[in-house]
Amino acid sequence: MTDIPFLTPLDPDQQRAFGLQDPWPLALADRVRFAELDPLNHVNNVAYLIWFEGARVTYFKHVGLSTYDKAEVEPRIVIRRGEIDWLQEMRADETYVVVTRTVEYRTTSFTLRQEIWSGGTVRATFDCVIVLLQPDGSGRMPIPAPVRERFHKIDGVARRVDAP
Repeated sequence: MTDIPFLTPLDPDQQRAFGLQDPWPLALADRVRFAELDPLNHVNNVAYLIWFEGARVTYFKHVGLSTYDKAEVEPRIVIRRGEIDWLQEMRADETYVVVTRTVEYRTTSFTLRQEIWSGGTVRATFDCVIVLLQPDGSGRMPIPAPVRERFHKIDGVARRVDAP
């Protein structure tokens, strides 16, 4: 697909044209760069983490969690835990899409699911638990109501997971 816009959120039709059957709340396309390759000409494992991070930052801006320019009032966003699965290698010049959505949440934390798609297949997945802290780091911060509402309406989270 040659007309896919890079590093710009893809609409549902663009996602389907790329090969995603079910559109995600956020999808960003890009192309593998030479600098992201290892000596075996595969994408270096660290590159996947950087791609996931870029999509997370964009996602947090889109859900209204942070603008990244008001540190005195916006939450500190921390990854508490993350698990990545590298499923299939990638090589130079492949076009890929990173997709992101919230799959569950609690009072001050939520779980994100991210996937990298290329050539009609999932190449890597990343599941992480995000915790919100007060701007000064003094303790946890509740997820703002408009963000929780977006988790329901846009991301399709059925309900809040109760804390143990």
